[in-house]
Amino acid sequence: MLLTAAAKTPRLSIAPMMDWTDRHCRFLHRRLSKHTLLYTEMVTSAALVRGKALHLLAYSPEEHPVALQLGGSDPAELAQAAKLGEYAGYCEINLNVGCPSDRVQSGCFGAVLMEQPTLVAECVSAMQAAVSVPVTVKCRIGVDEQDPEEVLPEFLARIVGAGCERVAIHARKAWLQGLSPKENRDIPPLDYDLVMRMKGLFPNLEISINGGITSLAQAQEFLDAGLDGVMIGRAAYHDPAAILCDADPVIFGTGTRVEPEEAVHEMLPYIDAHLTEGGKLGQITRHMLGLFTGRPGARAWRRILSEGAHQPSAGPELVLQALAQIQPSSGLRNAG
Repeated sequence: MLLTAAAKTPRLSIAPMMDWTDRHCRFLHRRLSKHTLLYTEMVTSAALVRGKALHLLAYSPEEHPVALQLGGSDPAELAQAAKLGEYAGYCEINLNVGCPSDRVQSGCFGAVLMEQPTLVAECVSAMQAAVSVPVTVKCRIGVDEQDPEEVLPEFLARIVGAGCERVAIHARKAWLQGLSPKENRDIPPLDYDLVMRMKGLFPNLEISINGGITSLAQAQEFLDAGLDGVMIGRAAYHDPAAILCDADPVIFGTGTRVEPEEAVHEMLPYIDAHLTEGGKLGQITRHMLGLFTGRPGARAWRRILSEGAHQPSAGPELVLQALAQIQPSSGLRNAG
């Protein structure tokens, strides 16, 4: 297991996103940044412990530093799942206390756990007792009619008391009834100031801020203001080059900018190996569609991959055909 500075203090991380941050997505993101901490999609403790679905833990060692996010609410089961994650080589185990989907609520985990801070503390304590890697929490500032000013400090105090040393806070409430998961990512207002105040109340707690962050410049402002880390979600997925290509020199102070063209060429052997194992090209290229957002030729890049990746014979040559549509970068980004 590779532990880097990013795994210990993740100044920048990519949020766990269901159906998006799978192992192919993470492999691509790692081509763009060596140090940004990457997270899996949420994996339920029940799937690992009761369902024995250990294939959900599969990843390439080249993805490191990479963290496993778990969903669940049974302390003993989460402890077992955390052990499996540590054994698989993940550098951090994260507990999901932020997802508002109906499926997650029905399983009594995700954002609904904001209403049960004592149970969350028990889960954290059990997981920490089971593993030697960091156990972290990703949460909201509150749910439904809760007052975040009251709820969030109490929630953080409980998990800190259980031994949690790092938390990622999505600076929005979640509405468990009345808003879809997509709407919960946009409609509830952001309260960055509240998250900043939590750093003042809990100076020894490493706090990453999440929600609505769309640029490295914005991320750097939060770091300069005293937060320990910044977690970016959709912006990094839809326009990965804008977030990740400069992340190492700008956020971590090491290395040089990576060009997305380089990343595409580095993906080709990975694509070839995936196809040899019986995989499909589209399983990988769907995560690559936004690589050239704003660049001349980006539309043609997306069209060729979208229309051709499902063909049985599609392989690395289709990716090169699409790449040939991209005009050399002049430092300007336009409609593409």
